[in-house]
Amino acid sequence: MNENEKKVVIGETGIYDARKLGIPKMIILGIQHTFAMFGATVLVPLITGLDVSTSLLMAGLGTLLFHLLSKGKVPAFLGSSFAFLGGFAIVAPMLKDEAGNAVANVEKLPYACGGVVIAGLVYLVLSGLIAAFGVKRIMRFFPPVVTGPIIISIGLTLAPNAISNCSENWLLAFIALAAVIICNIFGKGMVKILPILIGIVVSYIAALCMNAVDFTAINNADMIGIALNPSAFAKFDISAILTIMPIALATMMEHIGDIAAISATCQQNYLAKPGLHRTLLGDGLATTLAGFFGGPANTTYGENTGVLALTKVYDPRVMRIAACFAILLSFFPKFGAAIQTIPTAIIGGISFVLYGMISAIGARNLVENKVDFTKSRNLIIAAVILVCALGFGSTGLTFTITPEFSLTLSGLAIAAIVGILLNIVLPGNDYVFDDGEALQEEEPPVSFKV
Repeated sequence: MNENEKKVVIGETGIYDARKLGIPKMIILGIQHTFAMFGATVLVPLITGLDVSTSLLMAGLGTLLFHLLSKGKVPAFLGSSFAFLGGFAIVAPMLKDEAGNAVANVEKLPYACGGVVIAGLVYLVLSGLIAAFGVKRIMRFFPPVVTGPIIISIGLTLAPNAISNCSENWLLAFIALAAVIICNIFGKGMVKILPILIGIVVSYIAALCMNAVDFTAINNADMIGIALNPSAFAKFDISAILTIMPIALATMMEHIGDIAAISATCQQNYLAKPGLHRTLLGDGLATTLAGFFGGPANTTYGENTGVLALTKVYDPRVMRIAACFAILLSFFPKFGAAIQTIPTAIIGGISFVLYGMISAIGARNLVENKVDFTKSRNLIIAAVILVCALGFGSTGLTFTITPEFSLTLSGLAIAAIVGILLNIVLPGNDYVFDDGEALQEEEPPVSFKV
């Protein structure tokens, strides 16, 4: 390995300083994160009827806004949120054309986006409370015995999606998975930190040989497109707002779990520095921005957290490069369509390891924080969180307030809320939040400051 690929070793864990890899290799790392987020980000607009190009543009701009407000310290990517699908289904359900195909409800979608705008502003309320009272006081409600099982649940609830995707073609899924594992375990230099990208390329070549690639999407896509459609910009209706806004209460709990997962992955206490209030502010305003311009709500992406864990390149600038690629793709639909030609099974094979990584991070979080499971209190909290997250994972829980208004909570949201309440009610909460920057002072992480 030459000097430009210098590997900084911390304890027994290899952590790469992306700055020393050079700009060309950082760009390749950014492309890898773009592949990781692409499938889920475009799936939400396909389900809701929103514009794919707008969703990619808002994901990129939202990520850059998040990094600006979080002082550029948190390696997170913000993509389309699945949590709001239920709200969109109520406010702007998909319609059928004469041939029976699903089409967008163009009349109602702007009102759903208006609800997303207000939902994003709800984040600002919690952000303000944390800024006013301090993260140490607020985080007493989110000890490792709560956040650890939630992080584990994030990966486990995504796992069925990986299996479902793999089932489309198990051979392709296995090739993708095998390529990722071989590159990450036995690879050297850039091969070791580009397992996702290499896995996709290798399995895509195999898919071409098997005639398993459908190029229809490329043929139907325009070369250059306008990423914004003024007719889809947000409009406001009290019924739509009351339907979609409460979903923010659930997604804010998921946000805390995601930031805790990224913190555990990077061995940096991002909840303290730059602060949970800043990450909530960035996520909330990114969601408001997306909704205003006719895009879906944004959220931090577990897929990219899995890439962080696998590659050990934690430089936030790599995420910003991925955001720039998302923005670029939004103006060139053919390039986005080309990525869409990647067979579902390949995405499943890649997700197989990424989703597992997220759950493994949660387990590591519990171990490193020395959560004592000989205490019945901790066992009960963890057990209830896991059952709620997995039990309600596929269907969630719907509360009908009025015939026109209902609220659906995802399994993760239910798990987070119940876990927080149990932590408050059950005696013996002796957790004191560490407001230091590093989670492990004896093994300080690499600094990427220039």
